[in-house]
Order: sequence, then structure tokens, then C-alpha cells
Amino acid sequence: MKYFLLSISTLIGATAFAQTKLSVIRATSKSVAINDGGYLDKEAWTLSPGARSDVYTAERTRQTKWVTFYTNIDSIRIKVKPGSKTDFVILLNGKDSCFTRVISAIPEREQVSLTKADTIPFTLMANNAIAVKGIIDGKDTINLHFDASSFDFHLTKDAILNKTHLLADKTTPNYNRLNKAVTLTTGTITRNNPPLLATGLTAHGMDGRLGWNLFEGKTLNLNYDTGLMIISARPPKNVKGYTKVKMGFARSYPYISGEFVINGKKYKGNFLMDTGSDQAVFLDGGWAKRTGFPTDSLKLIRTTSVSDPRGVKYESKMVSAHSFVLAGSTFANVPTLVMGTKNPLDIEMNYLGNDLLKRFHLIFDFKNDYLYLKPNRLMEERFKENS
Repeated sequence: MKYFLLSISTLIGATAFAQTKLSVIRATSKSVAINDGGYLDKEAWTLSPGARSDVYTAERTRQTKWVTFYTNIDSIRIKVKPGSKTDFVILLNGKDSCFTRVISAIPEREQVSLTKADTIPFTLMANNAIAVKGIIDGKDTINLHFDASSFDFHLTKDAILNKTHLLADKTTPNYNRLNKAVTLTTGTITRNNPPLLATGLTAHGMDGRLGWNLFEGKTLNLNYDTGLMIISARPPKNVKGYTKVKMGFARSYPYISGEFVINGKKYKGNFLMDTGSDQAVFLDGGWAKRTGFPTDSLKLIRTTSVSDPRGVKYESKMVSAHSFVLAGSTFANVPTLVMGTKNPLDIEMNYLGNDLLKRFHLIFDFKNDYLYLKPNRLMEERFKENS
């Protein structure tokens, strides 16, 4: 995931770095490993001597933590808390200064805006995608879906080629060098200079997706009765009938807890919210093995082959779980895909797809990290795999 990589302008970087005496670490290799709050990525960073400054956005958390950069011969440990930023220099081969900044994914607290809330109309598609219309630079119309397990804006290569003006040369397209978009409008929100990335994965029939971090620090109210996403800077209100649960974050992905009950035994786990998936529940193969989840004793719906974001295929089993409990609501005979391997993110984490999540109105409080869930008219609808 390259969510944390970005550049800042030479002028700003030069001014900021010149004002303070900076810590310096040494390196003789361009490869740098990063331990971010306990998650070690040995291929996290590549030094760019020609760039005036690079910025690493630490994985999202509201807790104070340490981020450690490891070169092949040196290291530096940096304390990160919401709103913080720290500058230092990596001296490559004793001559090239690589100016580096580490910032929190959560910005400094801003004064609550008194302006009217924004709205984004959406349609729940037959494949459970939460579809919204996007307009690039006032002329290119694209179909996006909201994905709470994704980041930023991603567009399929087919959509980039056939529906946008983002390619300088459509004869020999280079999807790594897109023309910059000036604006991208969804509902009443127009974003200036939005970063657009190419992807090979999106919900069926969609041109791309928009991720949860576009609403960082905001309240996102997703209501299936009105077909509206309402975005506000204010805390949630009118939450009668909702169940409030804590959202955690792993590698900047939001998750909540859920629990299976099978033959009187409980299997509790954490679940990312994959609102772009048309399935109900996915289980991490590592989690299933560690908890002793009884895959082989449950009714087998089918075996399947699934691909991770890298295109690697794994054989998995779709089984019918007796009971699953989420936010006080109990679901019976839940189609559950038990992955044949551990999560490719190198974190033990399961997923809830939108065949289950669509049964709740959802209020995401991305300022205080809570999710509010309220059963809606889709609660009694049969699961896709049970139809």
C-alpha cells in the first residue's frame, strides 16, 4: 500500500528543513525498512537523493506510538501522535542528503465548521456495491463505489482509457503517469487536485472506488432508506435506535468486532469493512486456524479460488456458519468464506462484505472512531449465497 507516500514542494520543504537543526542517520543503500507502531515493513521506503523532501505518513492511530526507520547501517526512532510532524536527514553514501518528514495520518484538530453538511446520493446495486456518480473536471462522468476498506480515489484502467482525459497518449497508455485532474465532484463535494490512481480491482460494473480516508475527521451517515451519504464536521446526532461500537485501526484500515456462535462455542474476531464486496463474511486463514474455527464440520456451500490484490490465487471454502452476532443483531446460516491462507496484509484480520453490512444504516464517526449501526429494511433479505 502506497497510501503513505507523497511529495511536498521544494520551496516549502527547503524553508521548513532550513529552520531547524535536524537529526542525521547514515545509509549506504537506498532501501529503508520501517517499523510503524509494531508493523515492520522491510521494503517500505526507497531513498530519493534527487528529491528535496519526502513525506512518510504514519499508519493511522490516535495513540502515541513510535516509528523507526532502519537503513542498512543506522536507525532513528520517532514519536508520533495526532497532529505531529518530525523532520530528519538520511545521509546516503556520505554525500547525498535525503530530507525526510514523518507526519501523523490524523491532522491537528480543526475548529468545527458551521457550514451546511454535504450530501452524496448513492444507489445500492444488485451486486451490493454502494454506487455514486463522479465527475472529473466537469466533463468526465464515472461510476464509483464507496469502499470502507480502501483509500483515496482509484480508477480502473478501462475507465481511465475510455471515460477520462487522464492519459496523454491513449495509443500506448502509461497508467503510472496520468494527467492531473483539477477537480473531482461527488454529490455536493468538489475536491481540488485529487490524487487518482489506477487499479485492477473494483466492484463489478464500477469504474473505480473512493476510500474511507476521504472523510477523515468527519461524520459519514450512510442511509439506505434515503439513498444518501451525509457528510458533516459535527459529531453524530439523532442516533436513537443505533448501536455504538468502537472502531479500531490496523495498518490504517478501520475495523470492528464480531462473533460467531457455533455449537455453543464463541469465536470472536476483528473485521475490516469491505463495503465493496458482494459477499457476507471472509475469514483470515490464520485466524481460523488459531481459533480452531470448525470449517470442516460446517455445511459446505462450495469451494472457490480467490485472488489477493497481487493476483495470487488461493483455494478457499465457503461454509454456512450457524450464527454470527454483530452490534447486538444475530444472523443465522451466514455464508462464510474461509480463506486458504493468512491475510496478505500480514495482519490477522477478517472481513465483512456488503451482503451483510448493507443490512444496517451506518454512521461512521471518523473523528472519535466509533461506528453506529441500526438495522434497516434489508435485515431479513436472504444472503446472496443462500438464494
